Order: sequence, then C-alpha cells, then structure tokens
Amino acid sequence: MVKSLSQLGEINVLASQANWAWPEALRCIFQPRGINLLIAGNPADFVNIIRRKRIHTTIVDMESEPSDGLAVVKIIKMNNPLLPCILLTSTAGKSLLGKALQLDVFSVIDKPVNMRILQDQLHRLFLKKYRCGIFG
Repeated sequence: MVKSLSQLGEINVLASQANWAWPEALRCIFQPRGINLLIAGNPADFVNIIRRKRIHTTIVDMESEPSDGLAVVKIIKMNNPLLPCILLTSTAGKSLLGKALQLDVFSVIDKPVNMRILQDQLHRLFLKKYRCGIFG
C-alpha cells in the first residue's frame, strides 16, 4: 500500500549547498509537492540539521566545498546509518562507485544532473523506504 504525503507528515530533504543553480532547481521539484528543502554548507551543518529535524533523504554533491562528498556521507552515516543518501558526481569511476556502495549510498548520479533521472531515483527511494509515491 502506497502512503500519501499527509501520512508521512512534513517531508524534509537535505542537500549540499552549491555554487551553481542547484538549490533553485531542487526547489522547482520539491515546492509543488510540499517538500521542504534544507541546504547544508558544510559537514557540521548536515549533522546539526539532521539532529534538529526529521530528514527523509540527503542529496550530497561529491565536489561541494569545503569537503568532499564521501566524507560528508561518512559523517551522515555515522550519525544516522539508515538515512538514504543520493550522491552527485562528475567523476563516477569504479573506485568511487565501490566506496559509495560500501557507504550504502542509495544512488550515484552523474553531473550535470538530469532532473528526470533525479526524480526517478527519488521516486524509487521514497517508494522503497517510505512506501510513498510522492514523486510518481
């Protein structure tokens, strides 16, 4: 049985801050669905936000400053091992994919991000983890 948005309550997605139009593009996907987008500028922000709010998924940019995305995912998983993460990267090689698999990253998406692929992955994630078809 697929849950509705109201059954999940407030939905929060936490994403890396970026020096490009990334947050605005995400807002275009999330706002019409009633999803809150929270932005973290560094690993400490990720930890602080996760401690204060219920986060349903994180979207981490591998090349975000000031630290690399895998380090951010490690920190997230240390504090909340069941929180699903999507990793964005422009260097999706065998080594990175292996490390992402070890960290139980839900999905790795190539940059520049195809927003249709991102929505498809979010749909899969929310169906699998929360039984919610909000992105369908």
